[in-house]
Amino acid sequence: MKQGFAHHWRLPALFLLLAAGLVVATGLGSSFISPERVLAALTGVGSRIDGVIVWTLRLPRVALAVLAGMALALAGALMQRALRNPLAVPSILGVSDGAALGVVTFLWLFSNANNVLTVSIHWMPLAALLGAFTLASVIGLLTLKDSRGTDPLRLILYGVALSAMAKAAVTLMMILGPVHRAGQALRWLTGSVNAAHWNDVALVGAGLLLCCPMLILARLPIRQITLDSASAQSTGLTVNRARYGMLALSVLLTALAVSQVGAIGFVGLIAPHAARLYHGQFNAGFLLISALMGGLLVLVADTLARMIVQPLELPAGAVTALLGTPFFLVLLLRRHHVQS
Repeated sequence: MKQGFAHHWRLPALFLLLAAGLVVATGLGSSFISPERVLAALTGVGSRIDGVIVWTLRLPRVALAVLAGMALALAGALMQRALRNPLAVPSILGVSDGAALGVVTFLWLFSNANNVLTVSIHWMPLAALLGAFTLASVIGLLTLKDSRGTDPLRLILYGVALSAMAKAAVTLMMILGPVHRAGQALRWLTGSVNAAHWNDVALVGAGLLLCCPMLILARLPIRQITLDSASAQSTGLTVNRARYGMLALSVLLTALAVSQVGAIGFVGLIAPHAARLYHGQFNAGFLLISALMGGLLVLVADTLARMIVQPLELPAGAVTALLGTPFFLVLLLRRHHVQS
């Protein structure tokens, strides 16, 4: 009875924690705003100055951090299920590296001799999106052409190879280009939400809403696909179709996030595992819990990034990497211990 009660309150408790995190993060900055004043500003009864700071400067940033974290966490959960590998991350399919290549190519093509962009910087997310989908599509086509393409390991191998090639191309373009252009690219490659606007929030939010019907339809397949291929087929699942559908949705969600906030790493790895520990991977609402965990992770990382060394700001991706690397090593050691 107690276990059932605790399980029932896990989702509302996580919602409340994320809501509290949003309020606290919105109040933190060069000028501190108490949670009471933040709530007053959000409801339109606070001072005019508080309203400007909250609605114009801080809320777009924390909202984008949460939404991007949700997208990356969902992408990681889908990929780990599709590949039946708890250590799989969206970057395996070359999405992050393809987006990086798209961004650096954009900076190369549309910068003049004075290192000034000849087009609006707002086109850069589109370049990232095109780069992500292009590299992911090439990896998918190579896997489909492979006679052993039904083996998830083949997809991982192609992804690792082409991601390495994209990384090399990005590195060469940054070395050969001007320092200013390399600096622009490096900040995006690390991942940051410090340039958030309401347009970015609306784009990521709309993308997540459009993906919701597909995520709802995937509730049963993501449970079935955890079985071996023969058992999954006996439940009525077309394994390859389900796998590639999940991977395509994972690519879409990752591209949506990285096109706006850059290559923030480890969220797609950590959030699904945190959801498993907190909620259980076969309980209803696993994807929603994963999304909330991802949103909370990026929100905390971005808040730490702008508070640790004020007035300087660290990229949020650097903080998630610092948090994620020890977690990743623990997972590897646990798997090695279980296998041995």
